Amino acid sequence: MRIIADSGATKTDWLIYTKDKTSMVRTTGINPYHQTSDDIKQTINLQLLPELPKDISCTDISEIYFYGAGCTKVKKHAVEKALEFIFPASKIYVESDLLGAARALLGKTEGIACILGTGSNSCLYDGCDIVANTPPLGYILGDEGSGAVLGKKLVADCLKHQLPDYLCKKFFERFELTPEIILNKIYREPQANRFLSSLAPFIGENKHFPEIHSLLIDSFSDFFKRNLESYGRKDLSVNFVGSVAFYCAEELAETARKYDYSIGKIIQSPIMELAKYHS
Repeated sequence: MRIIADSGATKTDWLIYTKDKTSMVRTTGINPYHQTSDDIKQTINLQLLPELPKDISCTDISEIYFYGAGCTKVKKHAVEKALEFIFPASKIYVESDLLGAARALLGKTEGIACILGTGSNSCLYDGCDIVANTPPLGYILGDEGSGAVLGKKLVADCLKHQLPDYLCKKFFERFELTPEIILNKIYREPQANRFLSSLAPFIGENKHFPEIHSLLIDSFSDFFKRNLESYGRKDLSVNFVGSVAFYCAEELAETARKYDYSIGKIIQSPIMELAKYHS
């Protein structure tokens, strides 16, 4: 019996293999940069364990493959510690969400793998390991093209009246927001990146408006220029995982052509492809 997990800033998908069936559970995101081992244990205890099949216990799980945002060599020990405590009989493998994306998108083939979800990231993958990575730097310094940065640009354009009044009005009504609520959520409440990313669907819903289309193309251009150009491998396909990439695939392809890249695979979630990789 094994578990394969893919965790981003917003959500974690857990694929649970038992003797008779496969089941999926979704919990909130787990990120050791923002959570302690105790925080992670609480998320697992409260959200995952109640959803496990009733006929198995934690000691029945023999392997766990966990791919997560923030799971660097320095930080991933918090996740390992939490999983080892709850699943004491399991072999635990914790890797970055970026390696998970590369394995899901490319398997054992060379290429460029990218994440465009709440955050963004990219790497050059040789079919086995990540061999180059432009640091994403988070939504304040980087994360170009991500949901958080798209949400940040959208909010700023609305508050500074850079978008037409009818679009600003539509945005505020869509989320029942005021400038005061927005500023409070960004500057006074935790995990502003999640809040900003939650606004990104408005962009997908309204990308037929020229102003929103330009916002998307400009953000994706920043992603290509500031993250992919340094790899110097325009001979390789560029592959994407994440909701932003999935719902804005046409705009991604338009931007890729602008920079002479070819798009390979685009998937919304890597979890099922990771299951195939580990089968």
